[in-house]
Amino acid sequence: MELKWLIDFIALVEHGSFSKAAQARFVTQPAFSRRIRSLENWLGVGLVDRDKYPTTLTTAGEAFVEQARQMISQTYAVRNQIQDMASEREQLVIVAQHALAVSFFPAWMTTLEALTNGALVKVESGNLHDNVEAFLAGNGDFLLCYASEDIFSQLQREDVETLQVGVDRLVPVSAANTVGEPVLPVPEQGTLKVLGHPAKSYFGRLLARECIPHVPAQLKLHLACENALSEALKSLVLSGYGIAWLPLSLIRRELEQGQLVQLDEPLRSLDLSIRLYRLRRPACHAADQFWHYLQELYSGT
Repeated sequence: MELKWLIDFIALVEHGSFSKAAQARFVTQPAFSRRIRSLENWLGVGLVDRDKYPTTLTTAGEAFVEQARQMISQTYAVRNQIQDMASEREQLVIVAQHALAVSFFPAWMTTLEALTNGALVKVESGNLHDNVEAFLAGNGDFLLCYASEDIFSQLQREDVETLQVGVDRLVPVSAANTVGEPVLPVPEQGTLKVLGHPAKSYFGRLLARECIPHVPAQLKLHLACENALSEALKSLVLSGYGIAWLPLSLIRRELEQGQLVQLDEPLRSLDLSIRLYRLRRPACHAADQFWHYLQELYSGT
């Protein structure tokens, strides 16, 4: 038995179809269907009448809806109770995108430390898919990530609040030579060696939609390496292995010190919004207070 199966089942009930529920749970429809089937196998009864369209619950499925909601609620309540017993000190759990955990968070939290009221700040970084799923499952007080309306449709919910807490910019860069020129300049025509983000990653999807289509046809981008970690791509760029689009917050020091140089047209840069999300649900006092302080700080932004 897995808790996510129960959450999947409730998503299916609320969205009314396997495809919409799978999208809301940020998984593929086949994977979502397998998880519903696993729940049915564990219970030993069918919950969904697969001979009917649109999606219809069986009699057992209808009866199980409220029980599933209670089991989810009780599980999280027990977890919170045990965590409170294990630690007398209040905690703020922030689920953060890898790049932001490295580049943005340290300086941001340094300026906001007084607003935490002495609570222990825990940062759990990971890839965006896992971060969103963990946050929506209640495994953290806040989600810190780059935002995009279309990509983050699953966060456009009445029970989710958000604040813009910063801005960034995704810029194409090359290692610099001794006179401050790019080791890999952009040719008018020919091939340019690129270090990329995976196609299904957040940055990969943004670049494929907003930047790559605007590269002139006479300029060929040769993808030499992919890595989901921007910090790893930065190291490769510094070694002169290729060029890459990287967050400005991650490379500002290297640009100022002349180790990297930003590339200009025809390669585009892209503005980014940094947002903090939280669920509208009972939280620890420290998390509520921290959010209240942030609302006052960022009001009007």
